[in-house]
Amino acid sequence: MNFRTILILGALSAFGPLAIDFYLPAFPTMALAFGTDEKHVQLTLAAYFLGLSIGQLAYGPVADRFGRRIPLLTGVGLFTAASLACAFAPNLEWLIGARFIQALGGCAGMVISRAVVSDKCDAVGSAKVFSQLMLVMGLAPILAPMLGGLLVNTTGWQSIFLVLTGFSALAGLAVALGLPESLPAHVPRQPLSGALRQYGRLLSDPVFLGHALTGGIAIAGMFAYIAGSPFVFIKLYGVPAEHFGWLFGTNAAGFILVAQLNARLLAKRGPAFLLARTVWIYVGAGLALLAVSSLHTAQLWPLLIPLFVCIASLGCILPNASACAMNGQGARAGSASAMLGCLQFSVAAGAAALVGVLHDGSAMPMAMVISLCGIMVVSVAMLTRRLQNARALAQAQV
Repeated sequence: MNFRTILILGALSAFGPLAIDFYLPAFPTMALAFGTDEKHVQLTLAAYFLGLSIGQLAYGPVADRFGRRIPLLTGVGLFTAASLACAFAPNLEWLIGARFIQALGGCAGMVISRAVVSDKCDAVGSAKVFSQLMLVMGLAPILAPMLGGLLVNTTGWQSIFLVLTGFSALAGLAVALGLPESLPAHVPRQPLSGALRQYGRLLSDPVFLGHALTGGIAIAGMFAYIAGSPFVFIKLYGVPAEHFGWLFGTNAAGFILVAQLNARLLAKRGPAFLLARTVWIYVGAGLALLAVSSLHTAQLWPLLIPLFVCIASLGCILPNASACAMNGQGARAGSASAMLGCLQFSVAAGAAALVGVLHDGSAMPMAMVISLCGIMVVSVAMLTRRLQNARALAQAQV
């Protein structure tokens, strides 16, 4: 896969991180602007996660039926229009609704990017490309909160969504001019009437489901961090909003470095092997974070160390879980990608909401959800590994 295609797919995949991370430093300012508290502003984040979960299910069958380009361009256009609506939101209810629609458009890039990779690559090749996409996507969590904090303090929170409008419009132009159709002409087009049947088959496949949930629960831990970190960093430990991005970016840098290390390790070991081992690092760091949080330390840095390890380990877990789930999906790659994303972000939306529900003025809610996700990730990953090995043994005996 050439560099131009990877860059375009990376930009499309970055819609999610940008739409999530860019406005995090603005939470306190937006709460004041709308006359509410940050707990209610977090509903705009939960609405976005909900939109991602629902929207992906629609794009998968459409992409398998009509190809990748048409639904992709439609989704990018919807994201652009909704971003503009967010910028001019007169109240919090309007913003929550616009964020939901924004997610419905933005998830097209997430679903179809994975399908394009599956169209062109095998399992190992897919894992390598997903790791490379993490490099492009990882720039968003590094740069977005920094720029978001700067924009909030200089031009107001509305400018964040105006920048998103411009970025998505440019991405749409790049797709129109530089991303050809990847679904081969000889591959049978899946009828829309069979969408529910395809989803049923995917949900009844324990190996696909296990890999999807492994990645989804890991993402849930990351989104618990995303939802809780503005309060923990800015309010609890007094980090200035304009400096929030540096802390957020440091964790994102660890994520990128591990993703690139993963791409190199794939030359010697397969994605399933690396996934089964990295999940133990994730759960260990999550439990360490919970232990440190329970001490209610006066300084922030003891929390930052296990938090960094947690987020960095996702650079190996996420691309490998996605590659394992998408392996061998063939003509139903769009539906498989949609179900993968739906499962992942449904769990993530619940984790983000749980952080808000458990809010008690400390770092404990964030740490509790992350550590719980770590325990669940290990449990699901180990079970899936056993099921995958049993299936491979049964096929070898046939």
